[in-house]
Amino acid sequence: MDDENIIQLYWQRNEQAIPATASKYGPYCTSIARNILGSWEDAEECVNDTYLRAWNSIPPHRPQFLSAFLGRITRNLSIQRYQYRTAGKRGGGTLPAVLEEIGQLVSGAGSVEQEVDRRELLRAIDAFLARLPARKRAIFIRRYWYFYSVSQISSQSGMTENQVSVTLSRLRRNLRNHLLEEGFSL
Repeated sequence: MDDENIIQLYWQRNEQAIPATASKYGPYCTSIARNILGSWEDAEECVNDTYLRAWNSIPPHRPQFLSAFLGRITRNLSIQRYQYRTAGKRGGGTLPAVLEEIGQLVSGAGSVEQEVDRRELLRAIDAFLARLPARKRAIFIRRYWYFYSVSQISSQSGMTENQVSVTLSRLRRNLRNHLLEEGFSL
């Protein structure tokens, strides 16, 4: 079933929207949640919560890209669950490493929202990503959006883990330089 038909089921409040969504996007959402949480049980719960959130959001929203809409919901729910689960203790997994890597771009003076307008920052990052070759953009997105481990990216891209690590390091440095050129203080 195509996305427009699935969205139409949501608009009609037809309960078949959930199984249709699960059939088409279940593995995709599970992959996102699993990469963040490291637990099949927690990932499954987040994916089910994603379906509920989609049910409650469509209508009034009519997503242009259903996959991105569901991926964003899953990602946000998974990060919230991770933060809840690890509050007050040090957690393992990929999320702390990924957040530390990308967090090095921002100074400790305050949050990104306090230092720059969020939309301008997103525009600058989008412009940076648009200039990247497809392979490097895919590596960056897999790491910092989907929270793939370096070894997962390595096996998917046919690169060694060291090559992936070096590529990510260079991409972070280039992004930092790009943001500085755009006038952001980091």
